[in-house]
Order: sequence, then C-alpha cells, then structure tokens
Amino acid sequence: MGRFISVIIPNRNGAATIETCLEAVFSSRYEPFEVIVVDDASEDGSVGIVGRFPCRLLRLPTHAGASHARNIGAANSGGDTLFFTDADCLLQEDTLAIAGKLLAGEGPGVVLGGTYTPRPHDRGFFSLFQSVFINYSETRNAERPDYVATHAMAIDAGTFRRSGGFAEGFLPILEDVEFSHRARQSGCRLVMSPDLQVRHIFNFRFLGSLRNALRKSLYWTIYSLARGDLLADSGTASAGLKIDVAGYALGLLLLLLAGFTGRPIALAPILGVVALNLFWNRGLIRAFHRTAGPTFALAATLYYVAVYPLAVGAGALAGALRYLAGSRPSLPA
Repeated sequence: MGRFISVIIPNRNGAATIETCLEAVFSSRYEPFEVIVVDDASEDGSVGIVGRFPCRLLRLPTHAGASHARNIGAANSGGDTLFFTDADCLLQEDTLAIAGKLLAGEGPGVVLGGTYTPRPHDRGFFSLFQSVFINYSETRNAERPDYVATHAMAIDAGTFRRSGGFAEGFLPILEDVEFSHRARQSGCRLVMSPDLQVRHIFNFRFLGSLRNALRKSLYWTIYSLARGDLLADSGTASAGLKIDVAGYALGLLLLLLAGFTGRPIALAPILGVVALNLFWNRGLIRAFHRTAGPTFALAATLYYVAVYPLAVGAGALAGALRYLAGSRPSLPA
C-alpha cells in the first residue's frame, strides 16, 4: 500500500467543471487517498454538486482566495502526501500513482510538479493552443524547473506545514510560483515530471485566450519586478515568449517608422526579426506539430507570433504601470 494522499481542490463558482473534475479523481487506480474540496464562498450550484461525491467539503464563509482555501484544505487533511489540483483539472487514472511513486523515491524535501496533457479536455483551437503551450513551457527544462504549478503539485504534508503554506494576501494568481521560490530558498528541491499530467478544461475562445494572456502577464510582471527577475526564463514566462513579445513590439515600431518617414526600406529588418523569433521558438512549433499536425502547427504559430504577443505585451505594460504606481505583492519574509 502506498502513502496516503490527500487531494486538495479549491472551488470558487466551479459548477461548470467540478463534477467532471471529481469524477476523474475518483476514477483513480491509486489507494489510499482522500479528497478535500474547499469551497471559497461559491455563489453558484457547485456546492450541491460536490455533495454528491464521497469527499470532504469545507465551506469558507467569505471569499478568501485560492491560497487560503488550499491552506485550509491542508490543515484539515490526514494524508502523508498532499496533492494540489484545481476544480477545472482532470486527474488521469495513474496521476496519483505516479506522484506517490516519485515522492517515495525522492524523500520529503521535494516539491513535485506535473503539467497539462498536450490535448485539453475541450476541443477547440484556442484551448489546444494553450494546453500545448503550457505543457511544452513547463517541461522543456524539467531537470531545473523554476516553479511547480498547483494544477499538479505533490508535497510531503510535514514539509508543506513547515513551509508556512501558500502566501495569503498575495496576488490573485501566481501563489504557486511564489511558494515554489520560497520552498527552494528554504532548501527544498523542485522536481518536474513530464509524466505527471492532468487534463485541463479551458473552454477558450479567441477573446478568452487573449484575456487569459493579458491577466497572467499583468500579474507576472508585477511579481517579477518585485523580485528583480523580469527577464528570467521561467516556465510559461519563458525567454521564448519574451522574445516573441519583443519582436512584435519591434515590428510595430518599424511599421510606424516606415509610415512616418515614407520609406518602405525601414520594413526590411522585420523579416530578420520574424526569422529570429521562429528560430528561438522552434521547440514550441515542433510541439504544435507533434500534437496536432502541420495545419494546426501553422495556425498556432501564426497566432503565437502575430496576435498572442499583443495581449501579453499589453499585460506586461499594465503590470509595469501598476507596479510603478505602488501595486506591490505582499511577499512573505
């Protein structure tokens, strides 16, 4: 029998996904485990859905955020190992087995991470783009990950409690990145397993994809400026994405220059900028092709180069302005 795993799921208005999420968890072939759902003062019907499953439901009286919900779940867990995931993530039948085996071999001073399956639960171009992008970005430096995400994070329960848990009163997102950085500074080792996967429910369309990119870029910029590592090559905030955004901005400047001066020759460097961008991001392009073939790879590459950086760049600019205006994350000592 393996280590007893407590699966901890924060839920905030997750009626659209929580049933599918819990069905997936309880399809696990691993034993023994428990499931703790911490409801963050939901205002939809998700609590009633959770009540139909043999899990422990903890209800917060007021909306307090995902960090607080996860900490409450951990404080009320009975497992040797904590496995954090989200209400829109679907564990595979072997996810817990992989996590239990890997942690048993690594010892208690490890924060183990997984990633999304390349193909998401829902069909659609923008969801597929996002799932491939995250899978590739989080696993390309699996030997030296900069962070472990809470869509699939496993950690020894004692190690988690000694760490102080997730930062509360922090930014609305990125609490897993901050936790990972703090855990590493305290002597923990981050381990990323590409085989440890959950399938995500995105339901992204065009505007949803761009809104997600803008929001994540905004808060990541604030956090990175506070840490002084804005240019770090970090998972989905990769050097490749930053080059993509920089190339897009440079291309816009060249277009403006050509229009202002009336000299089309100013556009000549754009081809070189695009070529450098494609070369630098060739691994991601291969991942697009490997997952869904040449037609998708071409469309995804065009979206990544010509549209996606506009939202990421706008988010970064907004984040920098907020930071300069005094919006700083509350980082634990």
